[in-house]
Amino acid sequence: MFEKLPHSSPVVPTCVHLDAMAVTTRRTPSKRASAPRSTAKSLSRSSSRASTGRPRKTSSTKSKASGRAVTTSKAPSPHYEFGGPIGALGITTVLPIVCYFLVYACNEDGCVEVSKLVRGERGAFPGFPRHMPLATVDGAIAALGWIAFTVLAHVLIPGIEKEGVVLPDGSRLTYKLNGFRVFVATVVVGVFGTSMGWFDLASVHDNFLSMLTAMVMFAYALSVYLYASSFGRGKMLAKGGDTGNAIYDFFIGRELNPRILAGAFDLKVFCELTPGLIGWLLLDLGFAAKQYAVSGFVSAPMILVCAFQGAYVIDALWNEPAILTTMDITTDGFGFMLAFGDLVWVPFTYSLQCRYILENSVQLSNAHLIAILTVQCVGYWIFRGSNSQKNLFRTNPNDPKVKHLKTLQTKRGTKLIVSGWWGVCRHVNYLGDWIMAWAWCLPCGFSHLVPYFYVIYFGILLVHRDGRDGEACEQKYGEDWKRYCAIVKYRLIPFIY
Repeated sequence: MFEKLPHSSPVVPTCVHLDAMAVTTRRTPSKRASAPRSTAKSLSRSSSRASTGRPRKTSSTKSKASGRAVTTSKAPSPHYEFGGPIGALGITTVLPIVCYFLVYACNEDGCVEVSKLVRGERGAFPGFPRHMPLATVDGAIAALGWIAFTVLAHVLIPGIEKEGVVLPDGSRLTYKLNGFRVFVATVVVGVFGTSMGWFDLASVHDNFLSMLTAMVMFAYALSVYLYASSFGRGKMLAKGGDTGNAIYDFFIGRELNPRILAGAFDLKVFCELTPGLIGWLLLDLGFAAKQYAVSGFVSAPMILVCAFQGAYVIDALWNEPAILTTMDITTDGFGFMLAFGDLVWVPFTYSLQCRYILENSVQLSNAHLIAILTVQCVGYWIFRGSNSQKNLFRTNPNDPKVKHLKTLQTKRGTKLIVSGWWGVCRHVNYLGDWIMAWAWCLPCGFSHLVPYFYVIYFGILLVHRDGRDGEACEQKYGEDWKRYCAIVKYRLIPFIY
């Protein structure tokens, strides 16, 4: 499945989550790390290994003429994920279709009728609504204007400067982080613009498909640019993104940290949170505004979903520095996978629940609403509690709040937590995230399966991500990782998986 998570959940291997001493080691200054790192010029100092993205294996053979050993180089076989080039091509093609299909299968004209679908009868799908065209000038202006606004806001609004992790060449880049401030600026501009009659937030419903089309085209165009520009001199390439297969590299991303404006604008970090997450919340609020314009009120299910997802987005933006240790930033290149996920997949599929509630007039009992609130609170308690414990242990393992935690000493000289939240299961924060996903879908009732697309997709995604994490940790720790897994037996769900 498509590798894209909401970013309030730091996504790094469990062995990095809980490895306090490893993080401390990374922060130790070195001669290479002390050099200027925040400009494109610093990237040009990459070693030949980093520039090629693939270390070369050497072997010795004897020359027949001289009898002396001759060293030859041989590139190792590339390591593919997501089914390799065929899988990458399939995902690149299918993802936009899924985004359109969710509207085709469920909208104000009805939702897919499973019984008709099973019997092979016609009319199982309602089709696209007539009032929601696939492409319009207004939709394109709204979508591309939003990208332009966030780019301008990111450049002009001051932000904090944070160093990332150590890169393959020993350097560390500095990142400008101002996602939360851009969000505040968006709220101010939105309120003022709405009061002046410049914006009509309720119009996002009628323009939903046309905005989707514009953003799909923009994501493909950006991906082409990222792939083509990655062949420039002095580029730091991602370890898994320089396989030599154009289809796979286009999908996974060749360059690790593509930057523009003399290295001051990091494209990947910007796209990770700012345009997609804030855009997701704006779509939610647009559907709520449309409901109010049509019916004169905003329903309780709509309020719940907007509140839950809004809190999630704000939490992610407020904790923006956490993304600098995620797998998306430290490991994956910036290609179609992340570009499409950030700009299209997150806002246009994660807002499905609010669109469904608007189009289907969902009504819930008070008991149902209380149960949903309970699910959300439990999920957030697990999610925030585990992440806070992890972050505190990584930054200050002697703090009284985490000093009592049991740890496993590894041969690398580092420690892994085996008690507290992280003794429950290896990815207890994922568990909390998935429980919250249920709280986002339950307000849609139980009449149709389509609004539960997110929680189903997200569950599959977390299992896949857990597999990637486990592989990375086993390579890093070897036998110690097996010892850790024997202590913390469950991956995602205690006593089940």
